[in-house]
Amino acid sequence: MTFYNFAKTVCWVFLRIGWRFRTVDIGRVPREGPLIIASNHISYFDPPALGCALPRPVHYMAKQQLFKIPILGMVIRWCNAYPVDRSRGDVAAIKRSVEVLRTGAAIGIFPEGTRNFDGTLPPQHGIALLHYLSGAPVVPAYIAGTANVRRFERIRVAYGEPLSFVRPGEKASREDLAKWTVEIMKHIFALRETAEAA
Repeated sequence: MTFYNFAKTVCWVFLRIGWRFRTVDIGRVPREGPLIIASNHISYFDPPALGCALPRPVHYMAKQQLFKIPILGMVIRWCNAYPVDRSRGDVAAIKRSVEVLRTGAAIGIFPEGTRNFDGTLPPQHGIALLHYLSGAPVVPAYIAGTANVRRFERIRVAYGEPLSFVRPGEKASREDLAKWTVEIMKHIFALRETAEAA
């Protein structure tokens, strides 16, 4: 058993017992092939909640400061995370993400770029750019309950149908990337009611 699978199992049991963790429509997530899973972001609990029930590993971009924390930095690397500099457009992180997707792997992304407690932060266009460069479909997801982990509110994750906006041979403009980003966010928040009702 890999460390990732061990950590995934521990997280699933931890969330299931402590927060009555549940997923909705997880069968919509393709089991193989390059994939981007895009979700809202409220808590540090979101990455494990998003990926621990999936039947395939998920890679994550994480802010570079986390990798400097003793033990934590090592553990998240073992869990398929890699650093991104959020203070600027991190070209290296985008290139790394494209490379990961080209191996047929899945990447989990939070388009808002950081934890968005009140939903007022605008999404970043990086997810649309990554979709364009890789051609990987985007599965929207909504995570509910992680805002109140201290009160042990139930945590639920609802997954949507895969999305694709890229047409082979066509170039995407900045306007296209902005439009795709808006569409992805619409699909994410359209799952809110489903997640909260689960």
